[in-house]
Amino acid sequence: MPDFAYRGRSLTGEPVAGTLEGESPDGVAARLAELGITPVSIEASVERPSAFESLKRAFGREKATLDDLLLFSRQMHALVKSGVPIVRGLTGLAESSRSAVMRAALEDITESLASGQDLGGSMARHPEVFSRLYVALIRVGESAGTLDQSFLFMHEHLARERRTRSELKAAMRYPILVVCAIIVAMAILTLFVLPRFANLYSQFHAQLPWATRLIFAVSAFMGHYWWLVLALLIAAGWGFYAWIKTDHGRYRWDRAKLRIPVLGKILYRAALARFARTFSIIQRTGVPLTQGVSLVADSVDNSYLGARLLEIRNGIERGQDLTATAAATGLFPSLVLQMLGVGEETGALDDMLGEVAEFYQREVDYDLSRLSSLIEPIMIGGVAVMVLILALGVYLPMWDLYRIIQH
Repeated sequence: MPDFAYRGRSLTGEPVAGTLEGESPDGVAARLAELGITPVSIEASVERPSAFESLKRAFGREKATLDDLLLFSRQMHALVKSGVPIVRGLTGLAESSRSAVMRAALEDITESLASGQDLGGSMARHPEVFSRLYVALIRVGESAGTLDQSFLFMHEHLARERRTRSELKAAMRYPILVVCAIIVAMAILTLFVLPRFANLYSQFHAQLPWATRLIFAVSAFMGHYWWLVLALLIAAGWGFYAWIKTDHGRYRWDRAKLRIPVLGKILYRAALARFARTFSIIQRTGVPLTQGVSLVADSVDNSYLGARLLEIRNGIERGQDLTATAAATGLFPSLVLQMLGVGEETGALDDMLGEVAEFYQREVDYDLSRLSSLIEPIMIGGVAVMVLILALGVYLPMWDLYRIIQH
């Protein structure tokens, strides 16, 4: 139940103030009367956002998380299936939601439904929370009378999405920690260790190799102008972030991600698994094929692959079948194309797409289980190169100094 802030007077006439939970101001007034307090004003309490939430709003980063949508989908499926009126169910979910953006969206959707709008149209007013795919499935569920199934489909889809993301994060945790440790070690060597060697060599006035002079010059520059380097790194990071927010930048970056050794193949297969799984859901709910392809292209979370997948829609609009247009994109192996062809011929395209999704998901799971072992040789090679550069640049001149001291 929501909180209400009240001001009133006690039996002795002294002013009192506080908060009480209640279903409505009238209910709070009745409780105050039982406590011997005459209410002067009763207003719904406005929850103050935390400092972190305020910062996210200031930078426009506040949005509903995957966990918020997953919880909402599961709760709505249960409420609709049990026959609870949608307006009442949404009101209860809005009051219990911990996400400010989710709560605001649900409150607005409730008001929109009360004014006569449909659920799909009301949800479409909040693209920061509900994707085009989500809205399309809800609209189909409303028109077909299977709204509970639409929420169930979205819950299953989001659950698989969260599982894949969690596995990818877990697999990348070890390599990221190793890279960070290497960066810290290099920073310590550059700022604290190398200057001591530079002072040592300068006392002998020896002619140092060019590699050694270069390493010491970099160390001296980092020691004197570390603030400039830090500012340049921050500026480069901010510029890169702004660039990938543009359509052209995001397209180029999404294409570049697929070319990253080892990781690019995993991202590619995960995107295609997401495509096939979402397309299967679209087919089961009865969304038109061309519209479904457009929605699914948005769901792969990769603008480069999305643009390639839209070629399937263009081919279907020209009268070609799905298998031929999918083969023309060059994204799918022959095994997947054969499964799509069987699905079209037998009228079980949704089942075949589900099999394709499972095929790619198994590939992603296998790659993620081997990710650490695949990345380890690359990391070892990188560390070996850095150690070799430092060894040749720093310790090689010691042999020359040893000969100078002997003579």
